[in-house]
Amino acid sequence: MNVALPPQSPEQWFDHLFTAKSARSGGVVRRKVRDMERMVGREVFLAEIRRRGFAAVENAGQVIVFCNAEPVRLITARAQTFSESL
Repeated sequence: MNVALPPQSPEQWFDHLFTAKSARSGGVVRRKVRDMERMVGREVFLAEIRRRGFAAVENAGQVIVFCNAEPVRLITARAQTFSESL
C-alpha cells in the first residue's frame, strides 16, 4: 500500500498544489491558510500566484486559488451595516 507523504519543502508544496487535476484543468484548488503560511509563507505564496497570473481569495481560514487568468467576480456578499459601509 502506497501512502502519500505530505510535502516537505516549499517547492514540493507548490508542486502538489499546481499538479492537482483541477489546477491543471484551469479550475480551483483550496488549501488551509495555516498550511500555506507554514509551508511557503504568505508573501512567497502571493508572489507565485501573481507570477502565474492567477487569483486567490481567503475566507474562514481557507485560501481558494483560481488556476486561470479569468477575472474573478464576487456575485453575492453579505449585507453591510451602515457603520461598516463608512
